[in-house]
Amino acid sequence: MKKIITTEKAPKPVGPYSQAVSAVGFLFISGQIPINPATGNIAAEGIKEQTRQVMENLKAILNASEMDFTSVVKSTLFIKDMGKFSDVNEVYGSYFSAEPPARETIEVSRLPKDADIEISMIAFKA
Repeated sequence: MKKIITTEKAPKPVGPYSQAVSAVGFLFISGQIPINPATGNIAAEGIKEQTRQVMENLKAILNASEMDFTSVVKSTLFIKDMGKFSDVNEVYGSYFSAEPPARETIEVSRLPKDADIEISMIAFKA
């Protein structure tokens, strides 16, 4: 069985998708962009600030599923400028104290709402 996960502490979907879907112990979190859930707007213009907002949105969805970043097994990062890779890594890495998940980072030409970063995750609850 699958269960749709939603929380008011993360941005509402802007299309026909769920914030996350739980199935057989796995949590599949849709790509999150740096939208402040309180305002519905992009949180900030700098890549570090945008990355932090995305990670906070992901954290809220994980918490709504009674998980945290230690449960994450895979991340996919989409960034508009690979030249900002080290800034993204600095913020992203601060959310993982040990044993970070598998991941890939892909440079893209454009993201929804012209965000600079989008991150999706897969988590597992044993």
